[in-house]
Amino acid sequence: MNPRTTTKTRGLLVSFSGLDGSGKSTQIEHLRRRLSAQGYSLKLLTFWDDVVVFSSHRESFVHKVYKSERGIGAPGKPVERRDKNVRRWYLSLFRHGLYFVDALNLARVVAGARHSAEVLIVDRYIYDEWANLPLANRLTRWYVRLLEMIVPRPDVAFLLDADPAAARARKPEYPIEFMQQCRRSYKNLALLLGTTITMIPPLPLDEAKQRVENLFWIMTGRTPSPAQPELQKPELQKMDQTTAA
Repeated sequence: MNPRTTTKTRGLLVSFSGLDGSGKSTQIEHLRRRLSAQGYSLKLLTFWDDVVVFSSHRESFVHKVYKSERGIGAPGKPVERRDKNVRRWYLSLFRHGLYFVDALNLARVVAGARHSAEVLIVDRYIYDEWANLPLANRLTRWYVRLLEMIVPRPDVAFLLDADPAAARARKPEYPIEFMQQCRRSYKNLALLLGTTITMIPPLPLDEAKQRVENLFWIMTGRTPSPAQPELQKPELQKMDQTTAA
């Protein structure tokens, strides 16, 4: 039986998460090109634009209240953002409520989009919001587990690990101390969710692209066409639990 026949009714779901500047856009574009060359129909969603509820109002709020600069940081043109790096207790409580609404909308959006393409790729996912919560708190971990039962589990959820200093050099928007904290939070979230998240360690660009592509085929049970070179299963990386808080 053709392994792609089932995707006509329910497309594969692939998500990319990670630090700002970790290379998500680059990896997404590479995978899109490779899958398109294989004949797959694709659909791309961006979490902030297509899923997040009241995204424009939330953005306007942080600009007005916390004086966050607009735009996207680039080498030589840093942007001083003040949004997710503002960690007031009342904002944390507010985020719990907002992320619950986002989780419900994510389930709705994905349910509709998966029928329009064989592969649905999401640039960022609900995991990027959860990593912004105080995961050391027992109630927050319980909350994440609850939402995990609501949101669609991706067929492959990539977490692109990156050195915070290198990531900030590519996309200078947040203080290095905050990015280091975010990296720990992502790893703690991956440990909490277990096999749900597949981490790609910091690698040279071409090697990282090959790792992402190989894991896509392996974890989805698909096979590239014979025209493609044979792909070998890479040794899956184990996260260093000593880095977890």
